Amino acid sequence: MYARVARWEGGDPEAIKRSVAEIGSRAQSGPPEGVDSKGFLLLADSENGKTIAIGLFETEDAYRRGDEVLDSMSPPGDGMGQRVAVEKYEVGVKVDL
Repeated sequence: MYARVARWEGGDPEAIKRSVAEIGSRAQSGPPEGVDSKGFLLLADSENGKTIAIGLFETEDAYRRGDEVLDSMSPPGDGMGQRVAVEKYEVGVKVDL
């Protein structure tokens, strides 16, 4: 399993809260078209203007296809700040409780 970790910094606290709510609402219907994700986490530190999005992918091919689609997208709203990094990790341990 692979994880795509994208980080944003310099966001406006209220705009981050609105974007998180919008992303949460959209995520209820599943991942965006073309993204074969097996899980998603959105971590927000709105007070400090930081957000981390973690997408989980079963295979490296699914990761590559999802990364391509997600790279062309922007978070809803205009206050999430600048995307400062997108990193790929192999998931070493995943625990579902």
